[in-house]
Amino acid sequence: MTVDLSGWVDVYLDHLRVERALAPLTLDAYGHDLARFIAHAEAHDVTTAEKLDATLVGTYLVAAGKEGLGARSAARHLSAVRGLTRFLVRERVLDADPCALVERPKVGRRLPRVLGVDDILLLLEAPDAVSFRGLRDRAMLQVMYATGMRVTEVVRLKLGDVDRRKGLVMAHGKGDKRRLVPLGEPALAALDSYLAERAAHPRAASTSALFLSPRGGPLTRQAIWKLLTGYARAVGIDKPSSPHKLRHSFATHLLEGGADIRTVQTLLGHADVSTTEVYTHLADDHVRAAYRRAHPRA
Repeated sequence: MTVDLSGWVDVYLDHLRVERALAPLTLDAYGHDLARFIAHAEAHDVTTAEKLDATLVGTYLVAAGKEGLGARSAARHLSAVRGLTRFLVRERVLDADPCALVERPKVGRRLPRVLGVDDILLLLEAPDAVSFRGLRDRAMLQVMYATGMRVTEVVRLKLGDVDRRKGLVMAHGKGDKRRLVPLGEPALAALDSYLAERAAHPRAASTSALFLSPRGGPLTRQAIWKLLTGYARAVGIDKPSSPHKLRHSFATHLLEGGADIRTVQTLLGHADVSTTEVYTHLADDHVRAAYRRAHPRA
């Protein structure tokens, strides 16, 4: 029996979920992109995987471009389709990969925006050190800047992930990959103050989540985003702020301070060092500025 194209997409997404252990948000993105590709294929009377070819993939990218899809988004869509076609080759549904002949859209490297050290210090001191919420938020912001964790990794943190004696925290990254990240003394001190209050929280015993929401469960990504932007606004930071900007700032400040790129790659949990290399451009700007200030013939 011939399996239709949408059926193979379902099989592929199951493979990514079970075999590759991709995060739910990543799976949703793949599913959205591939659903768009299936709609294009069906509009061209292609309903089975065996009929996939380079021409169909090319016309899909052209059509997406006419609909206003930028080069970066088009590259992401092509990546989703290429993953599917490679899977179909491995499953012997296709003899050759039709995406092999499709050129990837050229994407200019977009430099991440970061906060300066002075702004970071203002942000870290913004929550009060009296209320439960203030102690929680101060500890969380300290941990985020000290470790460069993704916001989803912060949401997943459990009490047992923090090793106070060794000064380490266990981050649960993409694909359930785990890594140990050092915590500096300011973050550890903020955690100690928060954990003392957490122990007395009426709903603390019902969950192992490190950072508690008002209802006693873990904070959501949206809640962390909202509180961070609120604190940034309160201390007069006029630049757009987000959890990921803290991560960008962490990486950039490390490189500016002399850390090597492989160390930063490990701390961030990047599988490929090329993902980390974008931060070297920002660090290079810092080096050039220092050169201009210090060299008599700069």
